[in-house]
Amino acid sequence: MPFRDEEADLWLVGKARGGDLEAFEVLLRRHHGRIYRIALRMLGNHQDAEDVVQEVFIQLWTALAGFAGTSAFTTWLYRIVVNRCLNYRRSRNPGVFSLDAECPTPVAAGAEDVAMARERVRAVYAAIDDLVPQQRSVLVLCQLEGLSYREAAVVLGISEAAVRSRLSRARRVVLDRLEGWT
Repeated sequence: MPFRDEEADLWLVGKARGGDLEAFEVLLRRHHGRIYRIALRMLGNHQDAEDVVQEVFIQLWTALAGFAGTSAFTTWLYRIVVNRCLNYRRSRNPGVFSLDAECPTPVAAGAEDVAMARERVRAVYAAIDDLVPQQRSVLVLCQLEGLSYREAAVVLGISEAAVRSRLSRARRVVLDRLEGWT
């Protein structure tokens, strides 16, 4: 999935840097969904994800002056989100996944089918939660958020080869953890 319209982001950043709160709010609305999804997938808990989103918004307001424009705004923003999530996890005990709203419900499924589907989703997210932070970051950005290897490499400040390697290891770990669900 390609990054959002960079020209519009840059225009909004310029306006926000000049003190235009409305432009800043538009910028936040444009990226809120993805910021929240990345945080939720990195942290596994709705409340923690909301906390990080708020921290990112505060940091964004104060850090916009330092955005040099040498990379895409989204690259810079997603790096902030991933770093905030990693710092949040380090500063707290890992949360318990509570992704009931994220669980798919089979059409015309009985209670047992719904319960099994939810358990499968919980198992997947628990397996992701057990990944080391470097693997989790790559898996969330590439596998769940749809960034290309190149985009993830830029966001994380690593090579494309490192992205491929970490993603391969992350997938292997998750599949090993889910072996009993086949």
